[in-house]
This record gives sequence, C-alpha cells and structure tokens, in this order.
Amino acid sequence: MILHCVFIRFQQEVTVAEKQAIYTDIAALKDVVDGIVDVKAGPNVSPEGLDSGYVDGFTVTFENAAARDAYLDHPDHKAVSEKIVAAAAGGMSGIFVFDMKV
Repeated sequence: MILHCVFIRFQQEVTVAEKQAIYTDIAALKDVVDGIVDVKAGPNVSPEGLDSGYVDGFTVTFENAAARDAYLDHPDHKAVSEKIVAAAAGGMSGIFVFDMKV
C-alpha cells in the first residue's frame, strides 16, 4: 500500500468551512478512483511545534502505486488539486507531499 500525505499552509483568509469543503471533495474521490482504501483529513494536533507552518493536511491510502498514479492523473483529482493550490499560501510552495510504502 501507499500512504499519500499532503500537508498544507492555507492562506489566513481560508475559513474552516472552505477547508472542510476541500477535504469533502478529496474524500469523494474514493467513489470515482479505484484503489483508494482510506482518506483522512484535518488540522495538525501535534504538541511538538515542528510543523513548519503546515497546520492542516490529509492522507490518502492506496492499494498500490498504480492506484496512486491513476489518482494523480484523474481529472477529478486535478480539479481538487487546483482548489488546494488556490487556497494554499504561496500556491504550490504552501504544499508538501510525501508518499511512503506501508
């Protein structure tokens, strides 16, 4: 399995409701992209203070790398990605992505 982790520095003016709408759109991809096992999203709750300003994020668990790759190319994912980039502080520079085998 692949754990796809995305951490976001949202612009200050992005509301909790707007963040939730993005997370709802991401979760909806499970219904249209084969191979998504699970989706989780929310704010950082770590007490360590090591978030480097990435205080929100989500994870998508995929059956395998092929499912992750199909997700990345899926038009619905691309549409959600555009919303994330538009809401992130600094656009792409406000997003950190890390994938790992689990």
